[in-house]
Amino acid sequence: MTADRSLIARLAAHESWAHTADPSARTAPARRALLDRFERQVDPGGLLPPAERARRAEHARKAYFARLALRSAQARRKAPAVESEHARPNRQDREQPQ
Repeated sequence: MTADRSLIARLAAHESWAHTADPSARTAPARRALLDRFERQVDPGGLLPPAERARRAEHARKAYFARLALRSAQARRKAPAVESEHARPNRQDREQPQ
């Protein structure tokens, strides 16, 4: 079942991270690849000096994640509010006298 596959995958991921001595070293290649992507985006021909390329790439990275945050906020505003019986009341609900 799909639910079981998801739980099995989550279990495997937790076990894998539990046996990882240096998580930063394990994720370093992915971080480098992401930065390389932005460097290629701002300097496709490789003509800029390294410091300028890095500066521009950092701004491109920040813009990318800011755009993701904006889209996420817009999607949350569009989504219908789903209230479950187990939802925690917000502060306003707790402070009102009963």
